[in-house]
Amino acid sequence: MEWITYEDGKTIGSTGSEGGIILRDEECPDGARITLEEETHMGVPFAITCGVYGWLVHTRFIADKPTAEDAYEKMKLGLEDVIASLSTEEADVIDTAIQDFMDRYP
Repeated sequence: MEWITYEDGKTIGSTGSEGGIILRDEECPDGARITLEEETHMGVPFAITCGVYGWLVHTRFIADKPTAEDAYEKMKLGLEDVIASLSTEEADVIDTAIQDFMDRYP
């Protein structure tokens, strides 16, 4: 799936949902968004907030930048799995995909 910079990069450097500075912000036109912030209001150095529109919103807090960057890329792939499950229109398949995502990226 394709990921593009959200709002042509206009959000980079602005304040994100966790009160941090947005470092990366991407959207999958198929229905998801993921954002990496630094210096969150929770006092944790990095936060990754992501969602599948209408189905899932999830935030992870991470202590260091290399781990956050790695998690960001892996979570994009996980979000793609959730998006793919939506095409089945079967609630149990979608619920399982969402739960698997949450279990992999607590």
